[in-house]
Amino acid sequence: MEHRKVLTTHNVVYANKLIIIQGPLSPMLLQGLEMHPDLDAFRRPLEQKEALIEIAGLPEGRIIAAIEGNTIVGYVTFHYPNELELWSQGNMEDLIELGAIEVANDFRGAGLGRLLITTAFEEGQLENCIVFTTEYYWHWDLKGSGLDVWAYRQMMEKLMKVVNMVWYATDDPEICSHPANCLMVRIGKEVPLASEELFDRVRFRQRFMY
Repeated sequence: MEHRKVLTTHNVVYANKLIIIQGPLSPMLLQGLEMHPDLDAFRRPLEQKEALIEIAGLPEGRIIAAIEGNTIVGYVTFHYPNELELWSQGNMEDLIELGAIEVANDFRGAGLGRLLITTAFEEGQLENCIVFTTEYYWHWDLKGSGLDVWAYRQMMEKLMKVVNMVWYATDDPEICSHPANCLMVRIGKEVPLASEELFDRVRFRQRFMY
């Protein structure tokens, strides 16, 4: 299937700093950038940079980044679900995971999260895909944000709704392990009914086991 990628750029001024929101970025462009030291929610910054470069090189992969000077201060990733996860079991070419979104502490409050996500969907780039994200409370920066799990969950839901992602039920064990965890999904306008039905079978896998 065709994975449409149209390079899109937006400029934002925050605290007298020019921030460029751009993507999907190529591995070569990412290679020449630095990672902000605060971007360590998932891995150490240098290790996360290598992960971003790897994702950018995938046929379906896309990285949208917020760049200040020569430094990545925020990013969002899109890729196929990990083959070890429940979500890969349908072998769907049109199922894409919004895998991670992270913004450095000093740049929170600039609306970068919203811009990172909306940029990825511009020019109809993901209208032929089902895009999902799994929100797990153990990935949330509760300490840095000062929010409890429910306030953080509400914040993440509000963020995902800017691209019309909505809450979907599932029997995935990890999501069901805590009531604050959730599955958010956006079904593109060009997604065939057969893909929607297959996704339903994936997200309710236990229902179809005999």
